Amino acid sequence: MKKKIQFLSVLSAVVFGFLAFTTLDKKTIVIDAGHGGQDAGVDVRGFEEKTITEAVAKKIKELNKNANVEIVLLRDGDVNMDLAERVSKINNLKPDLVISLHISTNRNVKANGVRAYITSKETFHDQSKQIAETVIDKIAINGNLEKGKVTEAPFFILKNAECPVVLLEMGYLSNENDRDYLTSEKGQSEIADKILESIK
Repeated sequence: MKKKIQFLSVLSAVVFGFLAFTTLDKKTIVIDAGHGGQDAGVDVRGFEEKTITEAVAKKIKELNKNANVEIVLLRDGDVNMDLAERVSKINNLKPDLVISLHISTNRNVKANGVRAYITSKETFHDQSKQIAETVIDKIAINGNLEKGKVTEAPFFILKNAECPVVLLEMGYLSNENDRDYLTSEKGQSEIADKILESIK
């Protein structure tokens, strides 16, 4: 009996030691900085969508301190990347989630706020919607950006990526308040931080 107890004690120590050095399964999150290269996206008063989305994407990666979350930047640099190439890379990576960063513009300069688009595909709809709502809530919580809606859309990346995807419109460059926030170091850092909080 004594030997059995000793054996169980040793076994418990080995198992505990193994678990102590074993991390949980890592989440792979792909951040897709919209546009790039010759495709500047929205351009208002010299502020380009591609530059802002890349800046926020890089901040997300830099700010991530969670050992169980790996942030992969789909576009790391000001390079051309068409939609088919983006989707091909995403599906090869097989991530747990993709967040595609974009910025809006509107003839109505009062149009403002953060909003998101998701797939209508049943497989990833609910998960995408839950994450999208969480991201919007967190970004809008400090009052710098108005809280918008989550909408289904037939965008290429949403239809063809084989994982949950949130296409996040972070605000409107055509709106003065949104533009000031989106182009500031503070605004970009806060948005990046709130996105990270949403994917823990």
